[in-house]
Amino acid sequence: MSEQKSEQKPVTKVPDGHSRFLTTRQMPQNEKGFVGYETIWEPFQKEAEYKTPKRP
Repeated sequence: MSEQKSEQKPVTKVPDGHSRFLTTRQMPQNEKGFVGYETIWEPFQKEAEYKTPKRP
């Protein structure tokens, strides 16, 4: 029975998850068999370059 637990099952590939500002991807399996997810955030707003105001 302990032999069955030590075997690692093949991991099924999960498609990438997309939302408005977030993308998740499945990471490869590590030596313990744990499969994690990578989270990629897109910026919520754009930063404008600062311009010095005109003198009065």
